[in-house]
Amino acid sequence: MRSDYAESVVAMMGSRGNLHADASAWRRLESEIDGEFPDDYKFLVDGYGPIQINGHLYLSHPATERWNLGKWISSTVAEFARSDLSDVECPGFENGPVFGGSGGLIPLADTDRGEYVFGVLRHGESEWRILACDGDEQDFYEYRMSFSEWLYRYLCGEDMFGPDSSVFYPGPLVLESMPLTAEERSVSWHGPERGM
Repeated sequence: MRSDYAESVVAMMGSRGNLHADASAWRRLESEIDGEFPDDYKFLVDGYGPIQINGHLYLSHPATERWNLGKWISSTVAEFARSDLSDVECPGFENGPVFGGSGGLIPLADTDRGEYVFGVLRHGESEWRILACDGDEQDFYEYRMSFSEWLYRYLCGEDMFGPDSSVFYPGPLVLESMPLTAEERSVSWHGPERGM
């Protein structure tokens, strides 16, 4: 189920392309993570991924070889799982965060500043929660909202990776496609004017 926030993100980013939409790629990836991604996340990733937004936030896509969401999730989960985070504050995890698999943190997006956005669907819960962390701080901050609401608030300049983490650029969003081959060049464009 898509939300008004997903439509608000689309209004900020401009028309959607759906260049790589592939339901079978999502099914394969969801089988690997033993769960289903939220509809609004898939809607936005299919519409824009792989992309960099405002020079910081990356969204990968499961149907592309380069910037592949599944490969990025696997490597990110492995990287975090190797770290000793037992003393890290992570809402919903008493003994430190657990990554990947059913009930664990699944990476959804990251930034070039070392920040990560994770989704988690714990047993007995009906909706995903968003947990975000700044790679330097290591503590996780919970946002009980959809991914599209989290992204909308991030793009509006709210603190969405913990205290004092906001990044706001006035004017239209700067969007950059990620090259899918070594020969391909990235393409930059601007979203529509924003009333902020």
